[in-house]
Amino acid sequence: MDWTHYRFRAVWELPAPPARVYPALERAEDYPAWWPQVREVTPVDADTGVIRIRSVLPYDITVTARAARRDPAAGVLEIGMSGDLVGWARWTLTAAGPGTRARYDQDVHVTTPLLRRLAVPGRPFFRANHALMMRAGRRGLRARLEAV
Repeated sequence: MDWTHYRFRAVWELPAPPARVYPALERAEDYPAWWPQVREVTPVDADTGVIRIRSVLPYDITVTARAARRDPAAGVLEIGMSGDLVGWARWTLTAAGPGTRARYDQDVHVTTPLLRRLAVPGRPFFRANHALMMRAGRRGLRARLEAV
């Protein structure tokens, strides 16, 4: 088993149709306004940005995200990542009654020496940290969608 490899999945039930959720998720530069753990998004060009993330653990993760797929009709947003994490992340949106089911999938390897050294003893903490971050993101986006 490669202890530096992570697969994550989260499902968010949101109170708005996919046509409203998709643009909110597409505008990554707005994430810090509603997702507390996304500390900073710096656009590089129309398809690329640098994202700094910090959740409960006292460690910043910085990734360069590049758009890999934008398909509003299919409800898919996907990025490739490099930097402290290498891999990909994808949002898949489907209608769920009057709202949206947003599924987040991520497949990454950690690359920083510290995170690689802590891969085995830190794994449960890294997974819990990610779960807390996703929970806060869901709350933040839900509140943003309800306010509009």
